[in-house]
Amino acid sequence: MHYYTDVLKKYASFQGRARRREYWMFALFNGIIALVLVGLAAATKSTALYVLYAAYILAVVIPSVGLLVRRLHDTGRSGGWFFITFVPFVGGLVLFIFMVLEGNRGPNEYGPDPKGADVYPGAAGPYAG
Repeated sequence: MHYYTDVLKKYASFQGRARRREYWMFALFNGIIALVLVGLAAATKSTALYVLYAAYILAVVIPSVGLLVRRLHDTGRSGGWFFITFVPFVGGLVLFIFMVLEGNRGPNEYGPDPKGADVYPGAAGPYAG
């Protein structure tokens, strides 16, 4: 759950890097919340719940884009790659592939490695073997 709340704490942050786990866990929690809201709205035919669903979607747009940009940064790509989403058919697929790829090891031009040096084999640090 902290992956979800950590993203919300960085509401409009487009700086730095985000790990794959952070991205996909936020996507999972976000998807579950959206499905529950729209499912309840459809089951009850409640206009208020549809409004709540729409408000939720609008509320998470900015943090979702910020997270996506930070994830692109982790793979060494500019946030401008976000706009490939608007290329019909292939744009979403290319962006999906970028989100699945492992991030750059070590620091890159967008900041330090969010995994830290201690998670890589042979790295110096408290968990180095």
